[in-house]
Amino acid sequence: MATFGNLSDRLAETFKNLRTKGKLSASDVDGTVREIRRALLDADVAFDVVKDFTAHVRERALGDEVNQALNPAQQVVQIVNDELIRILGGQQRRLQFAKKPPTVIMLAGLQGAGKTTLAGKLAKWLVKEGHTPLLVACDLQRPNAVTQLQLVGERAGVPVYAPEPGNGVGDPVKVAKAAVKQAERAQHDVVVIDTAGRLGVDADLMRQASKIRAATEPDEVLFVIDAMIGQDAVTTAKAFQDGVGFTGVVLTKLDGDARGGAALSVASVTGQPIIFASTGENLEDFEPFHPDRMASRILDLGDILTLIEQAQGAFDEEEALKVAEKFATEQFTLDDFLGQMQQLRGRGSLTKMLGMLPGAGAMKQRLEQFDEREIVRTEAIIQSMTPAERRNTKLLNGSRRLRIARGSGMSVTDVNQLVQRFEQAAKMMKTVARGGMPQIPGMGPVPGAGFGGGAASARKAAAKKSGGSRSGNPAKRAAENAAIAAGESLSPGAPTGAGGSGVGFGLGGGGVRGGGSLPVP
Repeated sequence: MATFGNLSDRLAETFKNLRTKGKLSASDVDGTVREIRRALLDADVAFDVVKDFTAHVRERALGDEVNQALNPAQQVVQIVNDELIRILGGQQRRLQFAKKPPTVIMLAGLQGAGKTTLAGKLAKWLVKEGHTPLLVACDLQRPNAVTQLQLVGERAGVPVYAPEPGNGVGDPVKVAKAAVKQAERAQHDVVVIDTAGRLGVDADLMRQASKIRAATEPDEVLFVIDAMIGQDAVTTAKAFQDGVGFTGVVLTKLDGDARGGAALSVASVTGQPIIFASTGENLEDFEPFHPDRMASRILDLGDILTLIEQAQGAFDEEEALKVAEKFATEQFTLDDFLGQMQQLRGRGSLTKMLGMLPGAGAMKQRLEQFDEREIVRTEAIIQSMTPAERRNTKLLNGSRRLRIARGSGMSVTDVNQLVQRFEQAAKMMKTVARGGMPQIPGMGPVPGAGFGGGAASARKAAAKKSGGSRSGNPAKRAAENAAIAAGESLSPGAPTGAGGSGVGFGLGGGGVRGGGSLPVP
């Protein structure tokens, strides 16, 4: 997550200095705690939270759990991880639903925090969870706020109750009360009330929000806060807690380049849990907040559980079983390849998903250079092929490849590289289907993932045993033999003549499109 990028880098550097030590002295612990304190303060975490956090870390790091550990550095990382989970709220808190519908959820927060867009995201998430929400336009002050909510509701596929035009016209308290009755009549089981905000905390804002809360008796009052506002988050959160009261927090703009202090401060300062996080501009960029997963992301330990959940959301289970069977029986075709790409792309940013891998911080530069438009270009090439060519790449002779290149607006080299990458990906997936763990093409072993590329080692050993590469491609054979001689890895994605950059699906090599990009199997 971009918000915690600098903090993650600082903490990673701090822990790296510990790994060379077999035993930690008191001065080592003090130095580490001092660096953690600086990193947190630079990230705009509230001072009282930093003080409490570092005191807990120091006390535990000087205790027996570290002194008696086989790997003290790893134990300190575990302690920091535990303490991050604690200040982020400890356990995940789920949304509370009313025993008798409709459940009323009221959104409160400053203007500009992203309440209206978040209302649409929450509504779409509720639909996915099997609910029938109704959005309510109670922000009757901000210009065009009602129209914006109607557009957001249309995108989310959720009805909007908006009897007043807004722009200063209408009573939001009456609208909120009428909306609950409308939800009962129309059998909506959740009501999401979008309220007005202000540029700053003032008496009018608090008075109006308090009246809406008293009139609707919401089951949840979610305080929506911009993760980019830094230290002001604490002051704003306290003011809303005293003036209106809230039962949970939603963090928005966690994909920004802010320092993330709000996320690490608000739960500790208010005592109320963070329930949701908004991680992008699309309505799908919204997820329940898990303190343990967020702590893992901050420490660059990855967020495999969220990655799995997103992957499950992207792929149809029945279709996935069919594809797995095709992998195992070597019947995987470019049509299947295209379908998998399109499903994955439908889940939003592939870069974000890759960023959840353990050790993604070490791949930051490659992730930033990854051009997701390469996937669109790949689709264009495959869609320029005939059904027979997609089923059997061996049909692709020179003239066919030239025709495909012209039809897709790409070069013959791009077509050649795509076919090569497809065949490599098919082999890799076949290995996975049989229980193996191959390297990711073009990237080598994933840092911190615990697998160092057994498939590549096996290929290398086999090549050495046979006296060299057996590739029918002279250029590839020469490159592989050179790699064997140099003792390098024979990763299937190792580029030849591309300036050392792995590229997505074999496209964009040699800096033609702004440098190499992450390959995607």
